[in-house]
Amino acid sequence: QVQLVESGGGLVQAGGSLRLSCAASGRTSSITVMGWYRQAPGKQRERVAIISIDGRTTYSDSVKGRFSISRDNAKNTVFLQMNSLKPEDTAVYYCNAVMLGVVTWGQGTQVTVSS
Repeated sequence: QVQLVESGGGLVQAGGSLRLSCAASGRTSSITVMGWYRQAPGKQRERVAIISIDGRTTYSDSVKGRFSISRDNAKNTVFLQMNSLKPEDTAVYYCNAVMLGVVTWGQGTQVTVSS
């Protein structure tokens, strides 16, 4: 079992920055991929960025060049640095982890970007 706890969300003006953190606990040694997803009101959850255990990253087109995902394997933590935030980035952001084919989700953290 893996548990994920996100932090770092909040309210920010357009153009501002936020840094999200996701700390994993439990059987973390088997985690391969970790990622960030988001879900805006009335919309489906979408992938924002993922990072593999060897550091390879993938970003959605909507955040490329503005967001950066990183991972501290020693601390079992994944980060999402969000710059140049836009109102359309407003959503609940969820962290997930893939372990032996099983996906675990965090509880989510709200990010609100005001115009």
